[in-house]
Amino acid sequence: MTIDDQIALLKRGTTEIISEADLAEKLKLGRPLRVKLGVDPTAKDVTLGWAVVLRKLRQFQDLGHTACLIIGDFTAQIGDPSGKSKTRRQLSREEVQANVDAVKEKVFRILDPAKTEIFFNKDWLGAMTFEDVIRLCSRYTVARILERDDFTNRLAEQKPIAMHEILYPLCQGMDSVEIVADVEIGGNDQKFNNLVGRTLMSQYGQEPQVVLLCPLLVGTDGKEKMSQSLGNYISIDDAPNDMFGKTMSIPDELIENWFELCTDVPMDEVREMLAEGRNPRDAKMRLGRELVGLYHSPEAATAAQDYFVETFSRRSQPVDAEDAVIPSALVIEGEVSLAALIAALEMAESNGKAKALIKQGAVSLDGEKVEDQSARFGVDELEGKILRVGKHRFRRLVLG
Repeated sequence: MTIDDQIALLKRGTTEIISEADLAEKLKLGRPLRVKLGVDPTAKDVTLGWAVVLRKLRQFQDLGHTACLIIGDFTAQIGDPSGKSKTRRQLSREEVQANVDAVKEKVFRILDPAKTEIFFNKDWLGAMTFEDVIRLCSRYTVARILERDDFTNRLAEQKPIAMHEILYPLCQGMDSVEIVADVEIGGNDQKFNNLVGRTLMSQYGQEPQVVLLCPLLVGTDGKEKMSQSLGNYISIDDAPNDMFGKTMSIPDELIENWFELCTDVPMDEVREMLAEGRNPRDAKMRLGRELVGLYHSPEAATAAQDYFVETFSRRSQPVDAEDAVIPSALVIEGEVSLAALIAALEMAESNGKAKALIKQGAVSLDGEKVEDQSARFGVDELEGKILRVGKHRFRRLVLG
C-alpha cells in the first residue's frame, strides 16, 4: 500500500491525527512503528467501545507495525480523571489485579499476539522514588495541567480536584517515554493525556509521538458512551444470540456510526443501506451479522439472525434458549429471589439493577411479566421456565 492508502485506512473512525504530516513521515521510515495503547483495567469485560481502539491498533499491526499494549496496573489505582466531574474511587491493588487477569487474554481476540508487546506500567511507575516524582512534576506547569476541560469545569463549579488526579497525565506521558512510542492511540477523552506524552518525550530528547484519536462509541441506550458501569454495553464475549439481539435494540441513528467504528464494511455500502426509502432494520440486521461474525463466526452470525427472526419477528418463545443453572447458593428454604437470580446469571449488573428492570416491566417468566421487585419463586416453579430480561435476552432455567 502507498503511504496515502495507509493513511486513508488509518483515518477511518478517527476524529483527529496530531499530526497527519508527522504520521506520513513516520510511515516512510521503513521500519515497524511502535504503536502504543494504554488501558486501565477498571472492569473485567472487553466491550465494543474498547474494541474501537483495539481494532485501530490491529490495523497498524496488519500494516506491519508493533502494538505496544500498556496495561495500567499502576495508573488504574489512581483513576483517570478524563471526563469526570468528581474524583473517582481509587481501586485496590487486588481489584486491579483481578481485572488484569480477566482481560489480559481477551484482547488477543482482536490483536495479533505475534506482533504485540505487553507492558505493565507498575514496572516503572511503581519503581519511582519520591525524588523521581518531584523531578517529573518539574517538567510540567500547574497552569498547563489545569487547562484540561474537566479540571477547568470543576474549578468553575468549586468542586475538588485531588493531587493524585493532577499526576495522572504525567504518569501516562511517562509510559510513552519508557517504551519510546512512535504513535499513541486514544479516545477523544484522552487528547490532553496523549499530548502530555508528546511534551515529555521532547523533554527527554525523544521524537514526539503522533497522536491518533478515535470517537467514543455511544452505548446501546443511544445516550451515554458505552460503559460497563452504565450497563449499556455489548461485550465481545457475549453469546451470539445476545450480541445480535442487543445490536438490534440500538437506536437507528447509531447504525452508521457503529458500522464505521465497529466493522470493516465500506462506508459507501453503509450509506447505500441507509438511503432514503430503505428499511433501517435491514441495515441493523447486517450490522448484527457483522459483529457476531467478527467475534464468533459467520455460521454463528447466520444462526443468531435466524434465532432473532424466529423469536422476535414471530413473537414466539425461544425453544432453544440457552440453559442457565439456578445457583444452589441462592436457594433459601426452597425459594429463590428473582432479582438475585438475574444478577447471578449476569443478565443485570447487580441486584439493584435487576430490581429496576423488574420495576420497568422488562422481566418475564414464560411470557408472564413479573412486577414485584421482591418476587421469590420456588425452584420447582422456575425449573424449565424461560426467563426474559429486556427485549432480547432469554435463559431456560434448569436445576444444577
